[in-house]
Amino acid sequence: MLTQTFMLALVSVAASQDMLNMCMDGKHHKTYPGPEGKLFQQCSPWKKNACCMANTTEEAHNDMSYLYNFNWNHCGVMSNACKQHFIQDTCFYECSPHLGPWIQPVDSTWRKERILNVPLCKEDCETWWEDCKNDFTCKENWHQGWNWTSGYNECPTGAKCQNFTEIFPTAQSMCEKIWSNSYKYTTYNKNSSKCMQMWFPEGPNPNKKVAEHYLNKAPSPGITASLFFLSAILSALLL
Repeated sequence: MLTQTFMLALVSVAASQDMLNMCMDGKHHKTYPGPEGKLFQQCSPWKKNACCMANTTEEAHNDMSYLYNFNWNHCGVMSNACKQHFIQDTCFYECSPHLGPWIQPVDSTWRKERILNVPLCKEDCETWWEDCKNDFTCKENWHQGWNWTSGYNECPTGAKCQNFTEIFPTAQSMCEKIWSNSYKYTTYNKNSSKCMQMWFPEGPNPNKKVAEHYLNKAPSPGITASLFFLSAILSALLL
């Protein structure tokens, strides 16, 4: 019994460590995180440990890149100030190795996993909204409902281009709704270690500490399922 308890404890620790350093099963993600010699411009802070490759980060900076054929200029030319945040959002999504606590399976044609309710720092969300509030869009949820007949996203029939603030009256509404609740607005600031930072300088990634906080606070469904599966196998082997 003592041996079984000890082994189960080791399994629990190993699973938690994996959740702190993993890549989601997405369209362009690496299988495992690791160093990249050089990442392009805004994605460079992740170069010491990344789930993205250099060519992915270069494409993340391009309009209608091959990554997702997404057109930022679907309601006129997006301002550079606003676009910088969407580039950073792409870098964060493609490169982050510390999103484990929020990774969930998804039934999709282009990915098997997604992130859900990642807690964003207040500054990142508020600045994103402020820099985009004079831009225009025609949709609240950018994950679905577009007209893709041209090969890239266009506003669906009947959708009207409106100011960002009409579609997203608050920073919270934008951060949470634009990508189907991938992100969760928080009132935490960057030095709280309780929110994920999209923007941080090159050096140690501050988001690892945040992921540790949420893993210790409450195991995610993904962790619980993994531990249950591993525990069942281990129990059978020790019988």
